[in-house]
Amino acid sequence: MKKTRLLMIDDNVQLVEAVKEYFKSSDKIEVKYVASDGLEGLKLIEEHDDYDVVVLDLVMPNKDGLWVLEQIKEKGLDKKIIVETSYNAMDVIRQVSEYGVQYYLLKPFDLEDLEKRILQLDNKKEGKSIDLASNNIKSSITKTLHDLGIPSHIKGYQYIRDGVEIIFDRPDIIGGITKELYPELADKFETTVSRVERAIRHAIEVSWNRGDWDLMEELFGHSVDIDKAKPTNSEFMVTIADKLRLEYHKV
Repeated sequence: MKKTRLLMIDDNVQLVEAVKEYFKSSDKIEVKYVASDGLEGLKLIEEHDDYDVVVLDLVMPNKDGLWVLEQIKEKGLDKKIIVETSYNAMDVIRQVSEYGVQYYLLKPFDLEDLEKRILQLDNKKEGKSIDLASNNIKSSITKTLHDLGIPSHIKGYQYIRDGVEIIFDRPDIIGGITKELYPELADKFETTVSRVERAIRHAIEVSWNRGDWDLMEELFGHSVDIDKAKPTNSEFMVTIADKLRLEYHKV
């Protein structure tokens, strides 16, 4: 099977090395070229055609990612591009979307998510647009859960991440967390409602022991007494969804 070949443009040496190590033994993806600034990256883009997807950071020395996107558009180059950045602002997303970027990953991100996006993009039919705002909401949820100290390898993390996204998209489900949301998550992950509920509760307990307390106070200080009691599963997910909804509705 033909591997998907990456051209990665990012000055974060640790991240680049982590990506290279992650895909080193992959039979689906390989890191073909690497550049650490926009000038070098554009040169690779123009001089080579034996790659399938460009992974591009926005903030870099010499020339940044937006400059690279501008050059790609001006030169009429047709490239599949994933932007990864620490900027979580809708005006940046709008600007990026004007250059035909297909995916937007908010740092820090799971390498599993990067892998999924790369494969989706390489297999995507031409002409089908991607909703960058929706994609960024997923990234925002991921970043919030990381900041709250929930490790991505535990099952509760996956359930909370998907649960928050469902609540964000369908706020009417708030009144039916137990009867509607849990069964939906259980069906998706082929498990039981009781296991979903227990895994989410465990993830919240982990968060309470290792998360960012300033963020805890910001998020949950008005809804629960964080010094005495953890939020319930519903309070935890609904509060995160409400926070994101307020942020995105400010735009």
